[in-house]
Amino acid sequence: MAIQWQIKAFEGLSVHELYDLLRLRSEIFVVEQNCVYLDLDGKDKVALHLFAEYEGKIVAYARLFKAGISFDNASIGRVVVDANYRDRKWGHDLMREAISGIAHHFGESQITIGAQLYLKKFYESHGFVQTSEMYLEDDIPHIEMKRE
Repeated sequence: MAIQWQIKAFEGLSVHELYDLLRLRSEIFVVEQNCVYLDLDGKDKVALHLFAEYEGKIVAYARLFKAGISFDNASIGRVVVDANYRDRKWGHDLMREAISGIAHHFGESQITIGAQLYLKKFYESHGFVQTSEMYLEDDIPHIEMKRE
């Protein structure tokens, strides 16, 4: 079975899809990274939700935003791949889909992200460059990165 990619507005998500993507985000960002923070930040309602399903399970996810919501440029956030599937390199597929989704849905090519510092090389491999000093967000080192 192949991985299936979808992009949906908040209102287009089924209750099951919403639950599964929020569970995945919590598994990684709260439990795996041992970081207590409020994941539900009010931005889900204005985001496009990009996710991949494999064998009936959401295994990769990111939020896509038009310019002016998270940054002056379009942006990608909550980038996550289920820990059980990281060996398949689907994070790279996720970033290609996210960049393409922003171009297709928002007509934007400039993208800004707030990246966890340890993922700098991963994002650089997708054309992002560091544009800020390191800062802490929820006690995790981050950097701002842009893609032109």
